[in-house]
Parts: sequence; C-alpha cells; structure tokens
Amino acid sequence: MTEATPAKQQPRNIINVVGAAIVRNGKVLCAQRGEGKSLAGFWEFPGGKIEPHETAREAMHREIEEELLCEVEVADEVCTSSYDYDFGTVVLTSFVCHLLNGTPRLTEHHEIRWLSPDEMLTLDWAPADREAVQLICAMDFTRK
Repeated sequence: MTEATPAKQQPRNIINVVGAAIVRNGKVLCAQRGEGKSLAGFWEFPGGKIEPHETAREAMHREIEEELLCEVEVADEVCTSSYDYDFGTVVLTSFVCHLLNGTPRLTEHHEIRWLSPDEMLTLDWAPADREAVQLICAMDFTRK
C-alpha cells in the first residue's frame, strides 16, 4: 500500500506596500479603492507597492506624488502588518504623514475624505489596513 504524499504548497506571493495616514487639522485622509481594482470599495490609506530599489519611506513619497499629486513629510512609522488575501500576502507599513505642498486630488481612488478618528471607525477598511486604523485612531492629532 502506498501512502499519499501531501501536495506541495505553492509559496505565497509577498507584496510589500506602504500606506500614508495623512493628518491635517486633527483629521486623517482616507481613500476608497476604485472600481476595477482589487478590493474595490474598501477604504485604505493611500500608498502602494515598494519597488525593489526603494526604502519604505522613499516609496511613500513617490506613491503619494503619483496617486494624490501632492507632497508629504513622512513622519512616524505606525506599524507593519500583514494579511493573506487570495492573490498573495500583503505586508503593509503605515506612516503618519503631513502635507507639505499641494492638495490631494483623485487619480486612482473612487473617493477621498478627511475624517476624525470616530468617523474613520465607521468605514469598511481593507483587512491589511485595520491594525493601523486602530492605532491611528488612538493617537492625539489635536496638538499638531
């Protein structure tokens, strides 16, 4: 009798990304993913993939310039979290950021909103962002 051998598991695709909790006047910029994108309709902190030659902070600057057409100061790292989606494992490093130049404009997202921590908790967040949301909502931005 032959024993069945367990099927080999495929290695998961690891996707390293960054997200910006851009703070202004005690509120945080939240972005809703657009139709036709993975996780459409979920809310997230704007950002994107870290390129192989970049640090997380460099990627944060580039992604905000590309997605929102503005410039930010990347301040404190909030956390690094991961979530296993069907398309791979997203490893998200989130930062608190402050606007330096420009006004955020829609280019990729369906909607953007400046929200208080209480308002943020009412949104349907992408799973990878949820840990950062909880930590950011516990921060005091009223002194900034």
